[in-house]
Amino acid sequence: MKKPGLLAITLMASTYIHAQTTASGYVFADANGNGKRDKTEKGIANVSVTNGQQVVLSDNKGFYQLPVGNDNIISVIKPSGYKVPLNADNLPQYYYIHKPQGSPILKYKGISPTGPLPKSIDFALKPSTEKDNYTALIFGDPQVYNQEQVDYFVRDVITEVEGIKDVSVGISMGDEVGDKLDLFPAYTTAVKRVGIPWYNMMGNHDLNADAPTDSLSDESFEAHFGPTTYAFNYGKVHFIVLDDVLYPDPRDGHGYYGGLRDDQLNFVENDLKYVPKDYLIVMTMHIPMSEPEFLFSSATRKRLFNAIKDFPNTLSISAHTHMQRQDFYMKGTEWLQDKPHHHFNIGTASGDFYSGLSDKNGTPVSTMRDGTPKGYGFIHFKGNQYVIDYKVAGKDAAEQMRITAPEKLKKNSDTLAYVYVNFYTGTKNDKVQYRINDSEWKNLVQSMEFDPFYVAEVATWKTIADKTKKARRPSNPAKSTHLWKGPISTKLPIGEHTIEVKTTDMFNRTFTQKSSYVIEE
Repeated sequence: MKKPGLLAITLMASTYIHAQTTASGYVFADANGNGKRDKTEKGIANVSVTNGQQVVLSDNKGFYQLPVGNDNIISVIKPSGYKVPLNADNLPQYYYIHKPQGSPILKYKGISPTGPLPKSIDFALKPSTEKDNYTALIFGDPQVYNQEQVDYFVRDVITEVEGIKDVSVGISMGDEVGDKLDLFPAYTTAVKRVGIPWYNMMGNHDLNADAPTDSLSDESFEAHFGPTTYAFNYGKVHFIVLDDVLYPDPRDGHGYYGGLRDDQLNFVENDLKYVPKDYLIVMTMHIPMSEPEFLFSSATRKRLFNAIKDFPNTLSISAHTHMQRQDFYMKGTEWLQDKPHHHFNIGTASGDFYSGLSDKNGTPVSTMRDGTPKGYGFIHFKGNQYVIDYKVAGKDAAEQMRITAPEKLKKNSDTLAYVYVNFYTGTKNDKVQYRINDSEWKNLVQSMEFDPFYVAEVATWKTIADKTKKARRPSNPAKSTHLWKGPISTKLPIGEHTIEVKTTDMFNRTFTQKSSYVIEE
């Protein structure tokens, strides 16, 4: 056999190197749903595909091409009007992991070596009727540390939403588990029962704590759920999911820090080049952009805000704090639009880390430090607009606030008595009013203080000696951003009197609830 010449060897080597540094393939319409690109199935043009930093559009045949290194995840950014395949656990399959050598050896297993790149990395999409008006289900921090807490999570939250109707997609906002990464399968099995496509985000308790660099801290998460920074479209909403936990802390190498790497910010900027300007941009992240303890740098916020400055409709969501609050960024040095940017820091499915007294189901009450009960959120999208609901676990959906007042007061006493209203999704501009019996409505005053209900709950936990009736100690109270109060009178006839509260939220919806107190001799 004739040996190849030097030129042929050079060309062959060049081709091999090109094949290993360039990923290519097709985005195609999977007509028969078998996940394979058959000869009769056509490519889909103008679909975004990314390597985690660069973003390209597929051509008129559905073909794309992207550079890769030794640690990349190639993923398709699901366009509106299509769906991606789901695996047996309802996890979207929209990515290909390229780690030829696999993950380093860590306490919790990462990804096995993937070997050479396939000749073609193809992404199957199936046309789907997507409504512009739909609902997403949001879990903040399930954060299960053991199988017992997985059972709490199932009993308190999953059983309420299992097989839920009229909800299109779900997202967990990080801290799916509590440092025990071998619980990912148990968590996944629980959430699978909801029965809808479910996207996951990495939190500071989901990372490989023995990883030497931030780029390797997500190896186990990637093995279970795929990329930690990615995007997808649904209706007229573009979701950007961001892993904003930097580990180890780049300042001193200890612990973690809130923020984004340059490659992640590059991804956001490159991704948004191909998103219609009339879409609602929803950025989801674990650590809030305004988190005071693990500070998101102003430079990072500026770059994010600059990337979305030409999109008039925006929202960002976070979890992490095990409290609930609403922040609004006004036009100034960072936010660049006249319309404020809304950041929703959602309460958690685990509440205050499964703490406190046991409820009637035998699970910890787990009220959060600001008085918010454990629960989960719904975001109702209507085109590029949205409305947010918070559902308290184990309670009727109509319960949007807690009214706290003395049970009994002595008639004509000089006691300074107050009614407190914790309006769980309240913002500083909301209108909160009350009246006693059928008197005139009066405004309650927003008060940044500890929720007296939670203070009493912590005190009660301390007095109960029976350890079978309580879980871990509740956290110390924190000042609530959604608490209102007003005085109640003792100069009323002896007997029971009704306290009625009416709130009007940022979406101009009105909620009413009632309580009562007794005037006695």
